[in-house]
Amino acid sequence: MSEIRKVGVIGAGTMGSGIAQVCAMAGYPVVMQDLSDAALDRARTSMLGSLARLVKKATLTEAQAAEATARIATATALDQLADCDIVIEAIVERLDVKAGVLKLLDGICRPDAILASNTSSISLTELAAASAHPGRVIGMHFFNPVPVMQLVEIIRALQTTDPVAEAVTDLTRAIGKTPRVSKDSYGFIVNRLLAPQINEAINCVYEGLATPEDIDSMMKLGANHPMGPLALGDLIGLDVVLNIMETLYHGFDDPKYRPSPLLKQMVSAGYFGRKTGKGFFDYPPR
Repeated sequence: MSEIRKVGVIGAGTMGSGIAQVCAMAGYPVVMQDLSDAALDRARTSMLGSLARLVKKATLTEAQAAEATARIATATALDQLADCDIVIEAIVERLDVKAGVLKLLDGICRPDAILASNTSSISLTELAAASAHPGRVIGMHFFNPVPVMQLVEIIRALQTTDPVAEAVTDLTRAIGKTPRVSKDSYGFIVNRLLAPQINEAINCVYEGLATPEDIDSMMKLGANHPMGPLALGDLIGLDVVLNIMETLYHGFDDPKYRPSPLLKQMVSAGYFGRKTGKGFFDYPPR
C-alpha cells in the first residue's frame, strides 16, 4: 500500500464538500468530483462560508483558509480521479449506485488505490464484492457537519486487508479526526444505536404521547443529551434516517427496526428537516 498523498472525493453535497474541506485543511491535494458544474459551484460556496467561519473563530488564519481552498480541484468526470491514492465516495445511499461507482473506479484507479465509502448503513462486504479488488474497499463514515464532528467510523469489510485499514486509520488521524474501527454490520455502531432511538421518538409523536418539543426536552433534561432526538433527526435529514431504518429492517429481517409510519409519511411529504425548512420543527430558508 503506497502512502496517501492525494485524495479524491465523489459527491459535492454536504458530506462530500465537508470531507474535501477537512482533507484540504490538513494539507492534502483534493479532487472533488460531481456530475454538474452547478453542484461543484454550490459546494465551493459552502466551503468558503465554512472556512470564513473558522477564520472568524480564529481556528484558521486567512492565509490557511486560502491555501486550503487552493488545494481543492473540481471535476465532472470520474477519470480525473485516476492519480488519487484514495477515493472517498459520498453519494446517494443506495447499494446499486455505490456498487456501480466502485466498478467504474476499478477501470480508472490504480489497483493499489484505496476505495472508501462514506455510507451510513450499507454493508461494506456487499460493496466490496462489487470491486475487482475487494481488499482495497473500506468504510470511512464521517458525521455531519464534517469540519466539526470528531469521529470517523472505519468499517472493515470481510475482504478489507490490514494495510488498507491501517492506511485509512492513519489518514483519519492526519486530518484531525478520531478513528474508531468496527467490523461490518448493517448500520455499524453509531447508526445502529442512534437511528432506532430517533425512530422511537417519532413513534411517540405518532401515538400522540407528547409534543415534539416536550419529547426533545425530556431527553435533554432527563438523559443529558445535548440535542433532542427529533431535532437531531431533522439535522441528519429524515430521508436519511428512513434510509438507515430500512437498511436495518431489511438487513437484519427484524421487526424492531421497522420504520415509523409517521417517518414514512413525512419523507413522502418532502418534510426532511433542516434542508427543506420543515421537519418536526420549522427552520428558516437556507
